[in-house]
Amino acid sequence: MANILIAEDEERIALFVAKGLRSAGYETHVVGDGVSALEHASSGDYDLLVLDVGMPKMDGFTVLKVLRTLEHDIPIIMVTARDAVDDTVAGLEGGADDYLTKPFKFEELLARVRTRLRPRPGVQESTVLSHGGLSLDLTTRVATVDGAAVELSPREFAMAREFLEHPGQVLSREQLLSRVWGYDFDGASNVVDVYIRYLRNKLGAERFGTVRGVGYRLIDG
Repeated sequence: MANILIAEDEERIALFVAKGLRSAGYETHVVGDGVSALEHASSGDYDLLVLDVGMPKMDGFTVLKVLRTLEHDIPIIMVTARDAVDDTVAGLEGGADDYLTKPFKFEELLARVRTRLRPRPGVQESTVLSHGGLSLDLTTRVATVDGAAVELSPREFAMAREFLEHPGQVLSREQLLSRVWGYDFDGASNVVDVYIRYLRNKLGAERFGTVRGVGYRLIDG
């Protein structure tokens, strides 16, 4: 299981990112200043660093520069509220692997995390998720039910993927909202229930169980 370091001084965002990544199967640790980020990232205990630019004590660009000067090759995704092109260029030219501007959707961050944590060349990674006769091909983005192809919208596919990555696990509406729609989405919306209905219609009502008052889980069809 990959261990991700989150360097973010805005508590709301840090908790949101940490919770979402844990739900996606990663271990997380949060620090709130640049000095702590540098110390932890230099330890070799982490597989990826999500690094905010505007950190107290030491800004993200300095943390990045020191890590790369010391030849630490930990993948780094820079996050900032700034949207200036110069900041993006500075981060990437300084050795960052990717760059996100706030506000961002958690689905976008998760996709970038997964990309940076892919096995190195020569290591095979499964691109098909399967459970109980339901499968998703992550490369072709084709869903099949008992061997028959089913067309899903991008959002339906993203939601189905969350269930297939956590079969049997109860996923709350809050988890699904944050991971599929993003942390800035209206939490009072019933969009999750609407999309559960879509998935039940297309993939089988018996596959998506309701845990009353909690959320939904993928069960054997």
